[in-house]
Amino acid sequence: MYNLTSTALLTDKYEYTMLEAALNAGIAGNEATFEVFARRLPAGRRYGVVAGIARLADAIAAFKFDPETLDYLKESRVVSKKTLAYLEGFVFSGSISAYPEGEVYFPDSPVLKITAPLSEAILLETLVLSVLNWDSAIAACASRIFVAAAGRGLIEMGGRRTHEHSAIAAARAAYLAGFDSTSNLAAGKLYGIPTAGTVAHAFILAHPDETSAFVSQNQTQGTATTALVDTYDIPQGIERAIEVFGTSLASIRIDSGDLAIQARRARKLLDSLGAARTKIVVSGDLDEFAIHDLRDTPIDAYGVGTRLVTGSGAATANFVYKLVEVTENGESRPVSKLSRDKETQGGAKVPYRKINEDGLAVAEVFLSSARSKGPGDDPHYRPLQIDLYRDGSLVYKETLEDGRNRHRSALEQLGPEGRSLADGPPLLLAVPWSNY
Repeated sequence: MYNLTSTALLTDKYEYTMLEAALNAGIAGNEATFEVFARRLPAGRRYGVVAGIARLADAIAAFKFDPETLDYLKESRVVSKKTLAYLEGFVFSGSISAYPEGEVYFPDSPVLKITAPLSEAILLETLVLSVLNWDSAIAACASRIFVAAAGRGLIEMGGRRTHEHSAIAAARAAYLAGFDSTSNLAAGKLYGIPTAGTVAHAFILAHPDETSAFVSQNQTQGTATTALVDTYDIPQGIERAIEVFGTSLASIRIDSGDLAIQARRARKLLDSLGAARTKIVVSGDLDEFAIHDLRDTPIDAYGVGTRLVTGSGAATANFVYKLVEVTENGESRPVSKLSRDKETQGGAKVPYRKINEDGLAVAEVFLSSARSKGPGDDPHYRPLQIDLYRDGSLVYKETLEDGRNRHRSALEQLGPEGRSLADGPPLLLAVPWSNY
């Protein structure tokens, strides 16, 4: 198995063939600036969410060429001896700035900027995009679910519906965007996310009857647990759960049927049994729309899996990685792609967001050059990028909680219109300062 302590082969082959061509052409050392942005958001969505920045920072630190990696490149004849010699001493020396985790973005927002020798910057394209496209897609979906839940609890439980490593990243992105816990123990260990889990239907079915299953669960987990009450008959399951656990049972879970009807019936029955403080948790192919439709029910928390880890129909953020500026003979030159429907804005950009007197986001603007006259010290404009790497040194020090808190603030700044789940255009478009 390939040693994944190195991320140097988490790339497409053409990055190495481009590197070899650049070395042969004598342009590999020219400074280049690439930017990451999305030309559009998924249909009907008002905003995107940046996630994966911390994971990317670590992945770039691990982008090194150990003997196993070099042997593969040599044996598969991907590159020549000359290029292998260059890679043997590879160390990223560039600078990277990006929107921090939890920040929202819009079409054409320059979410990330890399300035480095061309030879280094072209090698990172696939790694950058694979991390940011996945994490940001899941975070955007999780954010919409968080908005729909309107303060009720959220448990991420999609590990069985995606790749085992993607499941960990998805749990992290969901927590960043507002989820309270995850069922994934690896995510709990790696990122300190609270974990949740009790029993499945198989546990109930493995016992002679439902009551004996609850007794077994109570013996090991006590009353601070969740009783799964829909294996057979929900009302009977609730009655048996309260009989065994008592009225101090923390919660019940319903995973089938018409959740709105079942939740109302369950609440009425629990209250009649004296279990007014026992909460109701529901699960079963939930997404932001289903949760929004359940807003007037007595549900206390939602378990969300499949729809979350598939992005609720948008499993990628559709970020692209484009060259916007090169330096030749000491002179910087902006470059633009002009092909129809895929045009790019040349030149490195410095983005700002304007916040009005009511604390709402009203504009996303960028300076297309450090020499452009922009907002200056106007407190209503806040810069959006922070440094990840500076001259090859990792300087990013934010925590997952920092991003989680930032996202709450960013959602508030979107206002009701920006947070709406109804189909509509993006709240803002990123435009040059000269156009604003």
